[in-house]
Amino acid sequence: MALFPFFKDDNKSSASVARERLKVIVAHERLQREQPEYFQAMQRDIMDVIKRYVDIDPEDVQIQLENEDNCSVLELNVTLPN
Repeated sequence: MALFPFFKDDNKSSASVARERLKVIVAHERLQREQPEYFQAMQRDIMDVIKRYVDIDPEDVQIQLENEDNCSVLELNVTLPN
């Protein structure tokens, strides 16, 4: 019976999966390098303010800074507990 080959993903080798993961890591590192030097301090301050009111995990907060033309947009996503 050829049931097991049906579930096996022959299209992606472990090398190609590793390559894709490495691309994601490199892209993330580049984004962090392009951020202003005050960004990390600002991120810590925002986390401290949120923690005053809600007990959250730091991984539940995502902060991004996007630059478009002559405008900077700070995006803050917080996953709050129930």
